[in-house]
Amino acid sequence: MTPRFARIRRFHFNLPQRIAAVMLALFLLQGLLVAGHQTLSERDYQYARCGRETWEKPSPLAGYYTTCGNIRDGILAYRIAGLPLTLNLLVQHGVDLFRKPEDRVFQGNGGQGSTGLSTWELRHQMTHVLLLLRLPFLAAGVVLGGGLWWVTRRLYGNMGGYVALALYCFSPLVLKACLSPSPEILTALGIYGGIYTCIGVAHAMQGPRRKWRPRIILLTVVLGIAAAGHIVALPVAALLGLALMLWIAEGRRSQVLPIVLLASAGALALLFACYGLSPDAFSYVFRSGAGFLSVSLESVKRFFTFPSITGIIVAAGAAFLLYIGVNRSRYFGNTAPLICTAVLLLLVTKGVPANTSLWALPFLLTFIGGVFADAFESERRKVFIVAATSLVILQVVICIMSLPRLV
Repeated sequence: MTPRFARIRRFHFNLPQRIAAVMLALFLLQGLLVAGHQTLSERDYQYARCGRETWEKPSPLAGYYTTCGNIRDGILAYRIAGLPLTLNLLVQHGVDLFRKPEDRVFQGNGGQGSTGLSTWELRHQMTHVLLLLRLPFLAAGVVLGGGLWWVTRRLYGNMGGYVALALYCFSPLVLKACLSPSPEILTALGIYGGIYTCIGVAHAMQGPRRKWRPRIILLTVVLGIAAAGHIVALPVAALLGLALMLWIAEGRRSQVLPIVLLASAGALALLFACYGLSPDAFSYVFRSGAGFLSVSLESVKRFFTFPSITGIIVAAGAAFLLYIGVNRSRYFGNTAPLICTAVLLLLVTKGVPANTSLWALPFLLTFIGGVFADAFESERRKVFIVAATSLVILQVVICIMSLPRLV
């Protein structure tokens, strides 16, 4: 058997994976239920129009990438929002060949590039525009949840993974980011994946070189997602990842910086590709002040006063007390996500607004899962299991009560 098929055979879908899949399905179900009660907003039309332009045709405005201008940041969000609509229209073009002339979606030459339909006309011709706009972002939320589960289960075992994933799947903060076109959930995915892929590369560096290449390629792709979500995310993820790699890559520290620089350069190349290889549009990202950052305690105060994540906040407080009071909890696996959470919560973007609280949330949930996993192995195991279960139920109830406000 070839090594490729041997790796496929090692994948198992046993009870832990099934439980995680059910949680992620519940997350997706919540998103679909809320999306079913939403209506198209002006923001939706903007992402639909300009997202389609990135795929279908250049902007009719001379000197601008789209009718939204030279997008300063979040180009990936526009592309992802426009892709399902463009693909749907291509399918409609094909189906029109088999329709009667009077039943065709595309009547004559509408003057809207290859589609012949404006975004307003799409609202009446396609019944699922709103859902098509939201599905890519809900999918990104599911991928981030799957990544959170993979990291926490690998580091802390099944119980730590269950706690982290349950709190994630019933977080209105995450659901809100997935229920309208925006780069926030994509950026959170890029930062979380980028930092933990850096850690994975550092661990691989302790082994044979043949295991480095696939992880470095993965790191490049994930950092590219972060950069295309928000340009600030690339240096933040790269610097945090670099620091953590230097922490654990004993004997290989001289090779860490070149790897991170190579992956960051590849990420910038992917960002350039997202702008259709247009030098003017790409350069505008760096000329617009989109990468300006500052530090403030206001974002920290605001995060810990969100009523919709009360269960998560209480769990974070309990986890921090256990981290301080129990020696066995203070190790790299718990300390790394705590540092990342603190750094991201302190950041404030000055050029392009961003929800850094959402960026920090997966790391906070990783920290919670890790500390509680240690507590589950202590002498008072049953007490901590009851406490963790109660906190998860509290967050579930709060999330369900918050769903009507997300419409």
